[in-house]
Amino acid sequence: MKDKEKTKAENKAAEAAAETEENTAETGNTAEEEVNPLAAELEARTAELAAEKEKYLRMAAEYDNYRRRSAKEREAAYSDAYADALMQIIPVIDNLERAAGYGNAGDAKQLADGVNMILTQFTGVLEKMGIEAFGEKGDVFDPNIHNAIMHEEDPDQEESILGEVFQRGYRRGDKIIRCAMVKVIN
Repeated sequence: MKDKEKTKAENKAAEAAAETEENTAETGNTAEEEVNPLAAELEARTAELAAEKEKYLRMAAEYDNYRRRSAKEREAAYSDAYADALMQIIPVIDNLERAAGYGNAGDAKQLADGVNMILTQFTGVLEKMGIEAFGEKGDVFDPNIHNAIMHEEDPDQEESILGEVFQRGYRRGDKIIRCAMVKVIN
């Protein structure tokens, strides 16, 4: 009986092998051939991933270089602007040194004339730099640009008029550099 069971099992195995061969013959694909396209697709995807990774690394390096270059350019622009401003002011310092020399000579009129010329020169330098002075006696008080440190009542004057200017204000465009210190009337 055991031989019959053994024979039946062998027959079933032989039938399964024959069926597999028939399927292979019909489709023309073996198990190896079915795995090869998957392996080829895997290799293609791996190569594509490596290319994208390389592209990402290059882009990250480019951005890092751009960031460093931009920071260096900003620093250079600041130092250039600073140097340009000082180049405008240095001649005024030279003239102040000359005026101080006149002060030692004892001639008050020459000293006063020299100081007035320096003041004119310095005002011209500020104008070249785009800096405008404001805050004149008689102007209308504006709390955005004037700092009122005193108040005076005068019935003969209009309301909110600058009676006295203790320190002039300066602005460049819309930016206030320093508010004017003033006395407001009414």
